[in-house]
Amino acid sequence: MDRQAEILLQAAKDAMEKAYAPYSSFKVGAAVLTEDGRIFGGCNIENASYGATICAERTAIFNAVSCGYRKIVKIAVVCSSGHYAYPCGICRQVMSEFMDGTSKESLIILEDCEKGILEMNINEMLPYAFSGKDIENG
Repeated sequence: MDRQAEILLQAAKDAMEKAYAPYSSFKVGAAVLTEDGRIFGGCNIENASYGATICAERTAIFNAVSCGYRKIVKIAVVCSSGHYAYPCGICRQVMSEFMDGTSKESLIILEDCEKGILEMNINEMLPYAFSGKDIENG
């Protein structure tokens, strides 16, 4: 694992500590890296009306986007169980909007305390994402 991934995973762990998960007790943290090296964190935020809950991945991405960034180079995701926290379908779709699925440097980084680090790009995680090209051709 390279130093950049270590830093991103630590930022995700720091974000996880801020999670608001009173219903599931399942805390998730995410950290995104932008083209110019900025890191934005995010945590899951639950709500009594579960549909109003937001995942850590989208919180981190929306945090970066709200600050003017449109390209996410990497995202690290960790959770309180210590196992891989695979992003949900909605988060994968959002990642595909802001990550380059063809770049070998554009990675999703997951950590499991026992199995280690897992890295993949968004095309591996979501091979048939709906995109702006689908709208243009529709």
